[in-house]
Amino acid sequence: MKTDYDVIIAGGGMAGLITASAIGYYSKKGARVLVVDRNPPEEAGKKTNNGWTCGDATSLNSLRFLEKNIGIKYGTPELEHPVKGVLVYSPDHKTKVRFEGEGYILNRKVLPQRQVADARGFGVEFKFNLSAERLISENGYVTGITGRADDGGAFKATAKVVIDATGSSSVLRKFLPIQSYIEKEINMDDIEATGRYIMDFDLGKEDETYFTPDYCLIHLDQYIAPAGYAWVFPKGKTRVNIGLGVSKSGLSRRNKKFKTADNLQSLIDKYVKDNPTIKNPRLSAGPEYDGNSKGNWQVPVRRHNDCMVANGFAVVGDAAWLPRPLDAGGIGPSMYASVILGKVVARALEANDYSQEALWGYNVEYMTTHGYQMASFEVLRRYLQTLTNEQINYGMKHFLSEQDVRAISERRHPDFNRVQMVNPILLLRALSEYELAKGLRYTAKKSQTLVQHNLAYPVSPKGFADWQKTLLREIGETTEKFKPIEVAG
Repeated sequence: MKTDYDVIIAGGGMAGLITASAIGYYSKKGARVLVVDRNPPEEAGKKTNNGWTCGDATSLNSLRFLEKNIGIKYGTPELEHPVKGVLVYSPDHKTKVRFEGEGYILNRKVLPQRQVADARGFGVEFKFNLSAERLISENGYVTGITGRADDGGAFKATAKVVIDATGSSSVLRKFLPIQSYIEKEINMDDIEATGRYIMDFDLGKEDETYFTPDYCLIHLDQYIAPAGYAWVFPKGKTRVNIGLGVSKSGLSRRNKKFKTADNLQSLIDKYVKDNPTIKNPRLSAGPEYDGNSKGNWQVPVRRHNDCMVANGFAVVGDAAWLPRPLDAGGIGPSMYASVILGKVVARALEANDYSQEALWGYNVEYMTTHGYQMASFEVLRRYLQTLTNEQINYGMKHFLSEQDVRAISERRHPDFNRVQMVNPILLLRALSEYELAKGLRYTAKKSQTLVQHNLAYPVSPKGFADWQKTLLREIGETTEKFKPIEVAG
C-alpha cells in the first residue's frame, strides 16, 4: 500500500524527536518520517501551556547511550549544569543515599531546538501547529492519523507505522481502534501531580542538605510531598529547579491527618519558603527561561506499558508510561526506549513488515536492557507510600547497607540484607520497626521475583498473555498488601 509517509510520529517532545533521529540513523534506504507537533516551531517540545515543565535532570550514562548508538552528543547550551550525582535525604535530613552517578541538568526550552535540527539532519519532516486527534486503521492495522491545525483546518495523513509520543494522557492510545495488548488507560493512583519553579536566588544559610551546586537533592517527606518526593536540582551556583510531586490520594490523606487544606501549589510555595539556603528567590528570566520558569504537569509512576506495540503502531515516552516509578524520572528511560524503537522501526521498514510481530523487538529489548527493574521499583514506591516520616528516618538509618546504596546508585532494587542481621527480639520491643523490617524484606523478595519474570519477557506475542497474567498477579498482591490506611475525615 502506498502511504504519504513511512512513519508518522505524533508529538515533538523528548521521546518523539529522539525516535525520529534514531529512525533516520538506522534507515539504510532513507525513511520518510513526519513529526507532528501541536506547538509552533519556536516552541518545539513544549509540554504544557505553562512551559517545558520538567525536573530537567538526566544521567551521563543516558547521554552516552545516545551518543554511542545514534551519534548524537549534546553540549552547551542544552546541557546547562553538571552534577556529580543525586542525594536522597530522609525527612530529618540525617541520612542520605547517593542515588545515581554523574549527570546534567538540561535546559528543556533550548534542547528541543537542537533535537529538531538533529532530526532534520536525518531528513525528518515537521508539521507544527498541528494536533493529532485520532488514528486511522484498516484491516487490523493502524495506517495513519487525523488532526487539526491551529487555524481549524483538518489534517489527514497515512503511514506504514504511527508512533504515539503525545504524553501520558494520550487520546491516540486511549482510542486505539484495533485489537492489541497495549493498555489504554492508567489508574489515577499511578499518576503524580508535579510542579516546579526555575529560580535565581541569593545564598542564605549554608546547608548542603538543602542546596549544593554539585548534587541533585531529593527529599522524602510525607508532610511536604505526601506519597511523592520533593527536589532541589541546581542549575548553577545560585539558580535552581525546585519543586515536588504528590499523589492525589496521598495529598487527601495528608490533609485529613493534619487538618489542612493544602494543594500542590501551596506545598511548593511552602517548600521554597522553608529552604534556609534560598534567600530572595525570583523567577529566572531571559530568552532561555521566559515562559518556562513556573509550571506543573502530570507524571505516570508505575511500570511502563506491559506491551508497547500493535500492528502499525507503537507508544514511547510518557505515552508508554516510561518514567521510573520511584523518582518519576522520564528523560533517561525515554532516551533508551526511543533509540531502541527507532532501530526496530527501521528494520521493519526494510523488511516491509509492520505487524505487531515485526515491532515486538522493541518490547523485548527495552524490557531486557532497561525496563526489567520498573515493576520492582513500582512495588518499592507503593511500600514507601505507606510509611510515616519516622519509619522512613529509621529505615534509612538502620536498614540500608552499603550494598543497598550501591544497588540504588546502579538503578537496581536494594536487598535490605541488613534487616536479616537485626535481632528480632530487639525489634519486637518496637513493633513499628519490626513491621518496617518485614515490609522491606517483602519488597526485596518480590523485587527478585519481578526482575526474573521481566527478564523472561516473551520473545513473541504468543507468550504474552500468560506472561502478563503472572505479572498482574504478582503486582496485584503488592497493591493489596500496601494499601495506604485511610484517615477518617
